[in-house]
Amino acid sequence: MAINAQGDRQRLSPQENTRMRQAAELLLEARRESQPIDHLPEALRPRTLDEAYALQDIIAQALGPIGGWKVGAPSPEATPAYAPMPLLGGFARNGQTLSESHRRYRGVEAEIAFLIGKDLPVREHPYAREEVVDAIASAHPAIELLESAFLDPDKVERLSVIGDLQINGGFAYGPAFPAWRSADLTQESVVVSIEGVVRFEGTASNTAGTDLVRLVTWLANEGQSRTGGLKAGDWITTGSWCGKFTASAQSEVQITFSTFGTAQIYFA
Repeated sequence: MAINAQGDRQRLSPQENTRMRQAAELLLEARRESQPIDHLPEALRPRTLDEAYALQDIIAQALGPIGGWKVGAPSPEATPAYAPMPLLGGFARNGQTLSESHRRYRGVEAEIAFLIGKDLPVREHPYAREEVVDAIASAHPAIELLESAFLDPDKVERLSVIGDLQINGGFAYGPAFPAWRSADLTQESVVVSIEGVVRFEGTASNTAGTDLVRLVTWLANEGQSRTGGLKAGDWITTGSWCGKFTASAQSEVQITFSTFGTAQIYFA
């Protein structure tokens, strides 16, 4: 899937585009060399959401094909934010051991993800919720893998973190949950374990709320200027149910949702 960067970058001036290209070079080098930086130089930091999204797109284009998108929101009423997930970050099936290539941070989040089974191409009139649900092939427990160009992304200004792919560093998914349409997510709970130690237990703990189809529908409509439309085979992961945790090398991470099931990965 090729990312369509024209929408955001055309809204920027030539000077703003130049700044974001320079910022992208620093972030890409930090990721590739596993030599994180504390902050972007102040002159290169994105100042608007358009700049942050343009920065994402430059980085994503440099890293290669996109396997899907992450989308989430800080509250059920808030406008979602989204970022591409390059395949280079590592897309893994349940139980796989992840390559050490470019892994430093080893952040993990428990999420619910959707696999798109039918194209939702760019169009002028919005997709109805029912059309989006019909286009979803399956729903899965998932682990978003986190990597960052920043030494400590929690200490970095928000727009720079958004520009750094919202610190996406890969994606892993468990088996499909066939009855996802009838699941009551207000009662859904999750347990996160790292090396057999429970690090989180919570119910209905996604900050975006429990209407995850809202996020996918928003992405299909408001996000199409960048996604170029959602396509069959795209993964859409819908925000953390546990906050962010970090693992160490040679460790096991397991997330278990009460009805959506389990996803498990190993760091080499």
